[in-house]
Amino acid sequence: MSGAVLSLRDVTKTYGEVGALRGVSLEVRAGELLAVVGPSGSGKSTMLNITGTLDRPTSGTVTVAGNDVGGLSDDRLSRLRADHIGFVFQHFHLQPGATAAENVADGLLYAGVGRRERHRRAEAALDRVGLGRRVDHRPNQLSGGEKQRVAIARAIVGDPTILLADEPTGALDSASGAAVLALLRDLNASGTTVVVITHDLALAASLPRRVRMRDGLVEGDERSGR
Repeated sequence: MSGAVLSLRDVTKTYGEVGALRGVSLEVRAGELLAVVGPSGSGKSTMLNITGTLDRPTSGTVTVAGNDVGGLSDDRLSRLRADHIGFVFQHFHLQPGATAAENVADGLLYAGVGRRERHRRAEAALDRVGLGRRVDHRPNQLSGGEKQRVAIARAIVGDPTILLADEPTGALDSASGAAVLALLRDLNASGTTVVVITHDLALAASLPRRVRMRDGLVEGDERSGR
């Protein structure tokens, strides 16, 4: 697949008198691996919510996988997320009483997949992230790095077009964080478009593209040969 899978054009988002985004334009092409980097309050998390269709812009145009999301109903936005977007967050958001496989299978609840098939796909996703022997383990039996791998498996179980990772290494020690970042690179190498939201300048510098945000604006967009 080639071409833009995500496009923002002159996107703004205001909360009362506060301008969280002040005219952001960004295009992400299929197969890219990039970081959106900036300090707290720069607007990067707001942009994540809007690109992930969890929130609507005040003005501007957002296109995801060829779909202009502006006119979509909430039901159609839910379907778009289920079909095209995977989310990974800093704090895992796993159900404590559920096994790894059950947590991952939850990622298919809105995709119309039967229970047995959800479980089969969940086990395959866990194997893909190196946790094939942890399918029956619960979160309290897993390390922080393993919990994040479960969260990544849940995000990719539906084979999304775009993976949005919000501070995916922020709650991990350096070794576990490096392993998670290597996993994201592997997923990207297999064809998934990966957008990492981070304040970590070193992490951002290690990725092929860096979009720098400050005060609700894109202030830089750099590519390297990595």
